[in-house]
Amino acid sequence: MTDIRFLGQACFELSDGNARVVIDPFLKPNNPVAPVSADELDATHVLVTHGHADHLADAVAVAAKNDAPTVAIVELANWLGEQGIKNTIDPSLGGTVEFDWGWARMVQAFHTNTTPDGTAVGQCAGFVVNLGGKTIYHLGDTCLFGDMKLIAERTPPDVALIPIGGHYTMDAEDAAVAAGLIGAPTVIPMHYNSFPVIAADAEAFKSDVESKTSSAVVILEPGETHTV
Repeated sequence: MTDIRFLGQACFELSDGNARVVIDPFLKPNNPVAPVSADELDATHVLVTHGHADHLADAVAVAAKNDAPTVAIVELANWLGEQGIKNTIDPSLGGTVEFDWGWARMVQAFHTNTTPDGTAVGQCAGFVVNLGGKTIYHLGDTCLFGDMKLIAERTPPDVALIPIGGHYTMDAEDAAVAAGLIGAPTVIPMHYNSFPVIAADAEAFKSDVESKTSSAVVILEPGETHTV
């Protein structure tokens, strides 16, 4: 079994009892809806989809506290190393990193990718993660694109974590189309309602997806966990 704990915005903790994989650490007080701070989070590994502050503001703190290997696209991994992360892993799109608990594959996403200091750090990414015998597709920040279907065909996910907030990513309507392309049994919305500009109606998204696809939508409040 794999526990998926939502920590607000695009931050999740995936755990199987031993490994605790944190994706896109953006925690309190930086994240206005996060239930925990970096000091309260025990991570064995960190994955970062791209360089925007709402995805890596706490990456250095989480990695340093836990001496956690941190995976990011090569240019961003180099930047994170310069910020003090000692153990970075630097695949590029299509690369798979193997761990004793499973693997993480870096897949494409369509979005910009600069760090808080304005450094351009390659392309944005998503991750397909296999942990505890389950496969989770974290789309990262992205617009809708057709190859989501191909990614899901190559590595069929049990759960898809899909941004719905619009403005900086696809909106809920496009996200529902994405859910149909991916076909995961479970969909969890993310990247919405943290800030007014990305306000979205998760219940309307749930109704749309469940009326048009075979996926079930699980809405998590920050701090809540879904087990697959």
